[in-house]
Amino acid sequence: MTTPELHAIASAAPPPQVEWKLRMAAAQRGIWTGTELRRLLAERAGLELSAASVSVLFTKQPSQVKLSTLAALCAALDCTPGDLLTLREPVASPAPPPRTAPGPASPPLQQSVPRHRSLPPL
Repeated sequence: MTTPELHAIASAAPPPQVEWKLRMAAAQRGIWTGTELRRLLAERAGLELSAASVSVLFTKQPSQVKLSTLAALCAALDCTPGDLLTLREPVASPAPPPRTAPGPASPPLQQSVPRHRSLPPL
C-alpha cells in the first residue's frame, strides 16, 4: 500500500496575520503583571514557566507557542484560544497598473549639423 504524496498548494495571497491578545485577555480578568500570570499558570494549570518566559509571552507577539502552553494559558485565565489569538486577513497590496501597449513611435530626433562657412576664394 502506498501513501499519497502531499503537495503544497501555491497561493498568491499572503497568509493571514495572527494577533496575540494575551495581555488584553489577562487584563479583562484582572491580571496586570507577568508575576500574577506566572502564579496562576502554576496554581491552575500546573505549568512552571520562568519569569523571563512569562514576560515575553505577556509583552511581545510570539512567533510560536506550544499547544501545551496555549492550553495552560487558557486554563489559567479560564478562556479559549480564540480569546488569546485572532486571525486577521492581510491587507491586499494594490495591484500594479495594467501595462499599456506602446504608442506610435516618435520620429527620430534630428540633430543639427553645424554648417561650415565657405572659405573665400584664394
